[in-house]
Amino acid sequence: MRIKKGNEAHHSFLHQHCMKEWWPALDTNAQVHQYKKGAIIFKEGDPVNGIYFMLSGIAKVHKLWDQEKELILRFAHNQDILGHRGLNSQHAQYPITATALSAVTLTYITLDFFEATFKTNKDFAYQFMMFMADELMLSEIRMRNLAHMTVRARLANALLAMEQKFGRTESGFIAFTISRQDIAAYVGTAYETVYKTMNEFTELGYIKTEAKAIALLDKTAIKNAVC
Repeated sequence: MRIKKGNEAHHSFLHQHCMKEWWPALDTNAQVHQYKKGAIIFKEGDPVNGIYFMLSGIAKVHKLWDQEKELILRFAHNQDILGHRGLNSQHAQYPITATALSAVTLTYITLDFFEATFKTNKDFAYQFMMFMADELMLSEIRMRNLAHMTVRARLANALLAMEQKFGRTESGFIAFTISRQDIAAYVGTAYETVYKTMNEFTELGYIKTEAKAIALLDKTAIKNAVC
């Protein structure tokens, strides 16, 4: 759903790294969209028409593999970018899907305006390339982990990464409740395996759970489980 722009858009990655003289052009050309939990922002195979910049909420970036099983590549949060994986010389199709895991608000710009912004704003171009480089590095690490780590180690690593990404509530839980199905898709294993391993971590005192909420009680032990 497209909504009227307000000051919230000025806190996006887009505004923060563009020169102030370019803001009137951003205010004219950028659109603010809202998505409900579960809504698809764009899907694998859609034509690439623009780039999305997160303002609030959480989304998952995922794709199908091995007979329609889902693999979550990353979680997107505040200041993250969506849709850039579809950038190429031919501007063909998105290779991944983005789905809202909570209510999500984003700034959207078309490819034409993105290119104009990229060429006009040196700091934006630099920061955008650094975001791409960091994400490529993290993607390579994740692919290595999927290939070489045990499921137990991948789950421990995922729990640590989620706490770092989303922070903690005052009561010590990861500040976002995620389904066991999504954890399994992020770790790259079956739901039943995640359920069994999380029960093992709970019995060992590494974590505690309340419904979907997860708290890390013994980070040292969890880090050791990654090794």
